[in-house]
Amino acid sequence: MQNAHPKVYSIDGVTPVIHPGAFVHPEAVLIGDVIVEEGCYVGPCASLRGDFGRIIVRRGSNVQDNCTLHSLPGFSSIIGADGHIGHGAIVHSAELGPNVLVGMNAVVMDHAKIGDSAMIGAMSFVKAGAEIPARHLAAGVPARVMRELSADELALKIEGTRKYQELARRCLASLRPAEPLTQSEASPRMPL
Repeated sequence: MQNAHPKVYSIDGVTPVIHPGAFVHPEAVLIGDVIVEEGCYVGPCASLRGDFGRIIVRRGSNVQDNCTLHSLPGFSSIIGADGHIGHGAIVHSAELGPNVLVGMNAVVMDHAKIGDSAMIGAMSFVKAGAEIPARHLAAGVPARVMRELSADELALKIEGTRKYQELARRCLASLRPAEPLTQSEASPRMPL
């Protein structure tokens, strides 16, 4: 995206790092010790605050609209490769393995460890220090391990994450500030 940069702030001489092959929306805010790796998508109004601890968003992950990532002093929040953080979710001083999905408006608290390819249900609350095993669904308030995930569920998650990886590429190539049209176009609006 040309002529529009995300809101990036340095603190104590530490500046966020964004790989050139990642897309961070210009309305996202990144502060301090934040690393966004290649192929990531960070949506509008996401807040990644590395002012106490480090925030790492590994390769191919997406952090969607209105998410908050933060850490306690001296700790990190890590989103593993190909992670999928749904709209409005909060991840605080937690470690998520590769291919994890955190559902919309879920909260993952301090020192929680989410195993590879696990899923956290929408609106769930993962307590501080909780451990969710790989390839399992956890949901509820507080979140409890419900069951092992099926191959079909894991395949759907992988496909959803691929769509966000493609969205990052589309945004880098074609997202531009624009004036609204005064009437709708006759042809289909977005690629499927």
